[in-house]
Amino acid sequence: MRIIHTADWHLGQTFFDYDRTTEHICFLDWLRLQIRRLRADVLLVAGDVFDSSNPGAEAQRLFYLFLREVTGENPGLQVIIIAGNHDSAARLEAPNPLLECLHVSVRGLVRRTQTGAIDYRHLIVPLRRGGCCLAVPYLRQGDYPEATTYAQGVKNLYATLYGMVRGGRGPILAMGHLQAAGSEVSESDVSERTFAGGLECVSSEAFDRGITYTALGHLHRAQRVAGRENVRYAGAPLPMSFAERNYARGVTYISIDGEKVTQQRLVFEAPVKLWSIPSEASSLEAALGAIAALPEGEADAASPYVEVKILLTEPEPSLRHRLEEALRTKAVRLARIEKALPGVGAEAGGAAVASLQGVHPMEIAEKAYRRRFAGLEMPPGMRTLLEEVIREVEL
Repeated sequence: MRIIHTADWHLGQTFFDYDRTTEHICFLDWLRLQIRRLRADVLLVAGDVFDSSNPGAEAQRLFYLFLREVTGENPGLQVIIIAGNHDSAARLEAPNPLLECLHVSVRGLVRRTQTGAIDYRHLIVPLRRGGCCLAVPYLRQGDYPEATTYAQGVKNLYATLYGMVRGGRGPILAMGHLQAAGSEVSESDVSERTFAGGLECVSSEAFDRGITYTALGHLHRAQRVAGRENVRYAGAPLPMSFAERNYARGVTYISIDGEKVTQQRLVFEAPVKLWSIPSEASSLEAALGAIAALPEGEADAASPYVEVKILLTEPEPSLRHRLEEALRTKAVRLARIEKALPGVGAEAGGAAVASLQGVHPMEIAEKAYRRRFAGLEMPPGMRTLLEEVIREVEL
């Protein structure tokens, strides 16, 4: 059995108001090529298909066009998709009656039976070539069995699912969209929703060692979890922030031949580069010098995104104007200006720098909402309104 594991596409994302449709098309075309070249039997998409719970028409068109083309080109392919925290679970599942005709299974909701019990059978997807997949979407409060903590509730859910399929014929795959304990997260990256103190970190032991392979999404850095080769994050195919500019991109290819399981990383070269200039926050003069060394030309959809890192020691009212003028003839796109102040309590030999733009307003709003309403997620309608307000203010 040949499997490709991918996650965190974030279709519809704009990068500091720049449209990324061309970049997403480039990735999806590359993925189709890998599926056809390797004659994959299963494609696992571990959540965050879209960047928001209310994706635009173009993002949805890209998604469904990809599914139609990839299943048409590969009649034996089975596609299993779970919802992530950025997706609308109900919206993602809605086309299932049509998608199942293409051998595409989507799991976004944790359904309940008439008695109120969790419908575990809905989360078990039989594999066409034998075996099964435990397709568990991003779990919100109330989606998992009653437990003292979120992590324990998630562990109990996987344990019940594994108990239902253990002893069957064929490999057992598992999917999840969560933060696993022992995974590596960039401290400066606010594009991944992580939780203070690891309150919602799930132990890798939640995935029984009898499971052949566990495909995870949510963290954007490709990695194994807690030293376990068969529990992995595929990583995001495109960088979602400047903190991710050096992450390796691609998907994970898994080959299962009886008891033998091998893995290979398939590398995808992101079509647009992210540059930070200077490499550390510096004076305006130093930044202008770095800009002068950039390539000349007219910026287009393939031009690198640039963040300019400025160390402010005094007010600079004309800062943006001077930077934009310096960049006007350069073949790059200004994404953001990161302003920093000299930190207090600098270590010997260097100055500590406190970023003024390290946290996105939406992150602050979501954390405040969860604190006030006992851990509940912000309603999609409220999130959409706040996103509109934030965009207007940034303009």
